[in-house]
Amino acid sequence: MKNAEEINSAMEAYADMVRRICFVHLRNRDDTEDVFQNVFLKYMLYEGSFESSEHEKAWFVRVTINACRDVLRYFSRRNWVPLDVIAEEGKALDDTTEGILEVVLSLPEKYRTVIYLYYYEGYSATEIAGILRRKENTIYTWLARAKALLREKLGGEWV
Repeated sequence: MKNAEEINSAMEAYADMVRRICFVHLRNRDDTEDVFQNVFLKYMLYEGSFESSEHEKAWFVRVTINACRDVLRYFSRRNWVPLDVIAEEGKALDDTTEGILEVVLSLPEKYRTVIYLYYYEGYSATEIAGILRRKENTIYTWLARAKALLREKLGGEWV
């Protein structure tokens, strides 16, 4: 079990990232907060050690994505959320990217995840492949397809 200092340090370093990943996947503030708490509870109870800060960050990404998928598996969560609600909550994250956020959130999950990890968290395709446990070429394909979808939906405004 981790001590208070380790938990506080991890929360300072990864809290924003965990919340953003949750919001991208769940599109709901309440579920985001539930998963956020679960992720840090898992961290607190995690007995293993990390090789580096990058290993620890990748662990948080992987655990957060898995926890979000667990929430989405429940039948009651299969309801859709109107884009105007997402856009409204997205304003709280960053007003300047409201239009792009709406489009990114409308992408299929696999594309949404790689776009987020690549552009928002700064991971390379190789690192994303390791985090998502997919082949590197699969990640490149998903990135290319996601970019094409974004270009199409945004009218060529996005690279």
